[in-house]
Amino acid sequence: MLASRYLMDKGFAILHYNWRSGHKEIDIIAKERDTLVFVEVKSRSSELYGNAEQAVDDKKIRLLLSAAQTYILKYGIDLKYRFDIITVIGVCEPYRIEHIRDAFYATW
Repeated sequence: MLASRYLMDKGFAILHYNWRSGHKEIDIIAKERDTLVFVEVKSRSSELYGNAEQAVDDKKIRLLLSAAQTYILKYGIDLKYRFDIITVIGVCEPYRIEHIRDAFYATW
């Protein structure tokens, strides 16, 4: 997976891929130093029909927040956390990868 390789190259430790809680899923859960990072990955062959991050709408954000809250409670996490989006554009190399840190915030 390109997004996880990108994160590892940037020094992140990958904890889980495609972590599920019922019908909710978090694509990547990683740790960067002392911060837990929940990552939503969006891939597109091109940007012809808009930016990939636009697919992370309010409904998707609510599902991600709910899944992240379940994860934090289940594992007793006591770390700072944030929500990032990684977009991968292209069907073959060279892919264009964009990493949006703090893409949205928890409203718990």
